[in-house]
Amino acid sequence: MGGHSHWSTIKRHKAGIDAKRGKVFTKIIREITIAARGGGDPEGNPALRTFIVKAKEVNMPADTIKRAIQRGTGELPGSQYEEFTLEGYGPGGTGVLMEITTDNRNRTVAEIRSLLGKNSGNMAEAGAVAWQFDKKGLLIVEGNIEEDLLLTVALEAGAEDVKTTGTGFEVTTDPADFAGVKEALHNVQISTSLAEVTFIPQNQIKLEEKAAEQMLKLMEILDDHDDVQKVHANFDIPEDVMEKVAALG
Repeated sequence: MGGHSHWSTIKRHKAGIDAKRGKVFTKIIREITIAARGGGDPEGNPALRTFIVKAKEVNMPADTIKRAIQRGTGELPGSQYEEFTLEGYGPGGTGVLMEITTDNRNRTVAEIRSLLGKNSGNMAEAGAVAWQFDKKGLLIVEGNIEEDLLLTVALEAGAEDVKTTGTGFEVTTDPADFAGVKEALHNVQISTSLAEVTFIPQNQIKLEEKAAEQMLKLMEILDDHDDVQKVHANFDIPEDVMEKVAALG
């Protein structure tokens, strides 16, 4: 099992806890606000439509969604958010790519640099890590699914690849085809446990017990930062090591 799959699984388990703490709401509100700059009507704004669906999945109140859209369109006053990526290195020389949304770049960069330095990592120059990742749409399908149906529907809708996993399938797409593939799967009642546009590592660095524990701690700390929308890394943790680390947690 690779690092991407590990982190995707961990994030799903964390989602309920994070929602109670309000962290999921904070991040999705920012995504909606930024997407709404391209227009407040979700019918004509696919990115906004995607984030509204995401907000509803975590039971965000309709009024909260509406205010986030209005801040993006300028109908309501609010912070001016900036989007950019930061790059760093984690334990074992792993590459870490962070998607940032903030209203204060200098503050955020300083805070992320400090978090990396205190947790067995360090900041990298722009471009030093990003080239090791491909931006892709990712849909994880779990459970008892008819493989032929999944392959036919996903590939006809524009998916690039469908891979089997221990618990189901991973469907990857070009980012531009992500929404269409997701809709096509849902139209035939194939549900996804994870569906997002993300960065997938081209190669992975295997971590043993101590480095694995440090890496997962760093990922969680970065993911908990309000200005970090998503964090990606190219680590691979063997199944037996993952079980030991999970037991320690």
